[in-house]
Amino acid sequence: MTRTHHLFISHSWAYGSSYNNLINLLRQSYSFTFKDYSVPQDNPIHNAGNDTQLQQDIKEQMSPCSAVIVLAGVYATYSKWINKEIDLAKGGFSKPKPVIAVRPWGNQRISQKVRDAADRLVGWNTQSIISAIKEVVP
Repeated sequence: MTRTHHLFISHSWAYGSSYNNLINLLRQSYSFTFKDYSVPQDNPIHNAGNDTQLQQDIKEQMSPCSAVIVLAGVYATYSKWINKEIDLAKGGFSKPKPVIAVRPWGNQRISQKVRDAADRLVGWNTQSIISAIKEVVP
C-alpha cells in the first residue's frame, strides 16, 4: 500500500498556472499518493480580517503536513505570504517542517530566501520532486 504524503504547496495565486502544473506533475506518478493542504484560491481564508488572523489560518492549514513545497521563482522573494509560510514551516511548529524548493520550468534564478530555507532544491521534474519528498519526510 502506498503512503499518502501530506503536502502544503506554498505559491502565489498570481502564478496559479505554475501551481496547477506542479499538481499535475505530482499526479503523473502512479506510485506516489499525496493530499494537498494548500489554500484554494476560492477559500475564505483569503478574507481574514487581518494579517495575524491570516497567518493563524495558514498555520492551521499547514499543521497536518509533513512537508512544504515552495515554487522557487524569483517572485517568491517579493511575496510577503510565501515568506511568512516559509517562516512558519521553519519556526512555527515544535518540529520544523522540511521545505522543498522547486525551480519553476525554465527559471534560472530563484529566490534567495527560498534557497536558504530549502532542505532540498529540485528541478521541474516529477521524479526529482517525489524523490526529494521521500527523502525529507520520515
